[in-house]
Amino acid sequence: MKKLTIILTISISFFNCANDSLSDLTESGPLPNLVTYVKDVKPIMDNNCINCHGTTPINGANVSLVTYNQVKSAVQNNSLISRINATDPGNLMPQGGPKLPQNLIDTVIKWQTDGFVEN
Repeated sequence: MKKLTIILTISISFFNCANDSLSDLTESGPLPNLVTYVKDVKPIMDNNCINCHGTTPINGANVSLVTYNQVKSAVQNNSLISRINATDPGNLMPQGGPKLPQNLIDTVIKWQTDGFVEN
């Protein structure tokens, strides 16, 4: 009887061992929302910027803001975020104002922070 108790105890111990996978051990839940060019930034550019910053820039605009690479370059090399976030009317974009709503400016800033995700 004592041998049977020992065997049962050992058997129960083995069956209760868990074999967790990595996904079982990491916290799950929604991923942080990434700002992407296609989903978030392109609509901002299309609705507010390409009137002047189209394929052929007009009205004194010096860069096109039609494609992902153009917008990314404008953020990195042409102070796009400073221009849309300016308080001086002479530097404010869109030219002639009004200033973009802060949530749209914050979206472009977060796109940069998130690493310029395209899709």
